[in-house]
Amino acid sequence: MRTSPPLLAAQPFTRLPNALCHTDEPSAWAKMTRPGQDMHSFLEGAFFDDARNLWLSDVPYGRVFCISPAGDWKVVHKFNGEPHSMRIAPDGRHIAVDYGRGLLELTGFDTFTTLSTGLADQPFLGLSDMAYGPHGTLWFTDSGRSSLSDQTGRVYCLSKMGELRLVLDCVPYSNGICLSPDGAWVYVAATRSNQVWRFSSKLPESGPPMVGTFIQLSGGLGPDGLATNSLGWIAVAQAQAGRAYVYDGLGDPLAEVRLPEGLWTTSVAFHPDNPAQLYITDAQMGAVFICNIPTP
Repeated sequence: MRTSPPLLAAQPFTRLPNALCHTDEPSAWAKMTRPGQDMHSFLEGAFFDDARNLWLSDVPYGRVFCISPAGDWKVVHKFNGEPHSMRIAPDGRHIAVDYGRGLLELTGFDTFTTLSTGLADQPFLGLSDMAYGPHGTLWFTDSGRSSLSDQTGRVYCLSKMGELRLVLDCVPYSNGICLSPDGAWVYVAATRSNQVWRFSSKLPESGPPMVGTFIQLSGGLGPDGLATNSLGWIAVAQAQAGRAYVYDGLGDPLAEVRLPEGLWTTSVAFHPDNPAQLYITDAQMGAVFICNIPTP
């Protein structure tokens, strides 16, 4: 008989300093997603670099933050855009998915180069998240405003040689994306159906891959950011629910993590030196929390 996973409480790590909170008129993105509300920031896209700094993107105000292991914040990029996520490419470039501008290379503090706005006959809907595979392939999601009533969210991959391929075009809001540690599987958050989908990273020569539901959730808005670790675990940020879940490589639940404050759980990241230590981002509070997951 399967037992319920342990219910764990996350602890505070750091939060956006007051000096970095946006206090002017909300951006167009902020007005679209949270009409009538003030928005100091909306943090997404957590990941660690080789120096163990934690990076976060501030979608409505075009900022990318780097947070030191001690919790000190620095604005590395600030531009007129809506970056949902950024990653450091294998060659060291800062590559970002931007909701309005497409796939970008961030070339300086306030400069960027547009790498792609979509296929010739299919412009991007509004990019959401990204992840690099072990061979330099970039996987990213294109959610736009898709949902169960408009199941047109997309997943793309960009090869190391620069070939852009549409992988899926039927997702009810394609959001977080990550790969298994061996790169064999791609996980995608289908937010509006409250599911995490899985498919093989070895794509057929033509047509879409076979896709299955790997995890079915309930409550909240649905899964947002995803992350895997070297143990094969997958963490899921449950949007608008103030919690995250951790599953093993077979999809069995290992833990449910509750935040002490905030409901806008957006992204998760495992620490590179401690695969059982999970960092959870909450956009409502502009804060990052930590939880150590017991190893079964």
